[in-house]
Amino acid sequence: MTQTSTKPYVTYRDYVDAEAKSETKHEWLDGVVYDMAGGTPDHGALALAMARIIGNALEGRPCRMFSSDVRVRVRATGLATYPDASIVCDRLELDPEDDHSITNPVVLVEILSDSTEGYDRGKKFENYRRIPSLREYVLVSQHEPRIEVYRRNDSGFWELHEWGVGEFAELTSVNARIGVDDVYRNPLTS
Repeated sequence: MTQTSTKPYVTYRDYVDAEAKSETKHEWLDGVVYDMAGGTPDHGALALAMARIIGNALEGRPCRMFSSDVRVRVRATGLATYPDASIVCDRLELDPEDDHSITNPVVLVEILSDSTEGYDRGKKFENYRRIPSLREYVLVSQHEPRIEVYRRNDSGFWELHEWGVGEFAELTSVNARIGVDDVYRNPLTS
């Protein structure tokens, strides 16, 4: 993340107002606004493949998947950000300060990139873990066919599950099965 504001503090309301007029996306945390990097073709293709496969698995269930155009707000820490995909089940809860931000995702998906992987695994996940509704955090590698799912167990602890070539990742919170090979299949290569 790169800081875009020279102000020592930007209120959340000012951030929301500026974001509504902005052509690019920004994160907000602790009064600081950060640029969000644009995605690569691989990033975009992986995000859409995940959305297609998970979206198909959710058919007929009381869950809805959202793209990276939808902001997620972590009420406990204040973080406002745009995950690559999010899933909400049963009912949608919006942030009382921002009716464009959801606050109750069950699943969050991030496509890892060289510039964001450390943040996605570290500080961002630290914030995401504070979302009471969150059950699974999905990380998708851009460098190799690998899907990681951090799953909150019944004791509230996070456990890592990994899948690779020929395997099926499981999202138990939404009863979805994801073929790793299906996510990484590229019809543009020979």
